[in-house]
Amino acid sequence: MTDLFDLGMPWFEFVLRATAVYIVVLLLSRLSGKRSIGQSAPFDMLVIVLLGTAVQNSLIGEDTSLLGGLILATTLLALNWLVGFVTARSRRLHRWVEGAPVVLVRNGKVFWDQLRRCNVAPEDLDVAMRKAGCDGHHDIALAMLETSGEISIDSRAR
Repeated sequence: MTDLFDLGMPWFEFVLRATAVYIVVLLLSRLSGKRSIGQSAPFDMLVIVLLGTAVQNSLIGEDTSLLGGLILATTLLALNWLVGFVTARSRRLHRWVEGAPVVLVRNGKVFWDQLRRCNVAPEDLDVAMRKAGCDGHHDIALAMLETSGEISIDSRAR
C-alpha cells in the first residue's frame, strides 16, 4: 500500500516531463494541420491512442505510483487551462495555437491548391456542400475550413 505514494523520482521531475511532453505534442499537433485534429476518422482515433502510448514512458519514467500519476494529470490539466487562459487574452498566441480559417471556395471557384495544402479531400467538400443544400460548387458563395477542422459553407441566395 505504501508503494502507491512512493515516488520513483522527485515531484518536480514529473512536472518538467509533463510540461516538455505537453509542449512537444502541442507543437506536433499544430503542425499536423486542422483536418487531422478536427475531423476524427477511425485512423485518427488510432493515432490519438498510439500517441498517448508513445509518450507514456516519457511522462512517467520508471514510476508507477498513484501520486506520480496524479502529479502528471494535475500538471497536464493545469497546462491545458493555462494555454486556454493565455490564448483567450492574446490574439497572436490564439492564432498560432488555433490557426486561422482558410477559404476553400469563393463565389463558386474552388481553390484546389488550398484543399491539397490543408489535406481536405474533395469528397469532404462535397459532403459539406450537400449538408448545406448546395447542388454544385456554383451554389457556394463561401466555403471555409474552420480552425476546428469543420467546413462551413455559405450558399448563394437562390
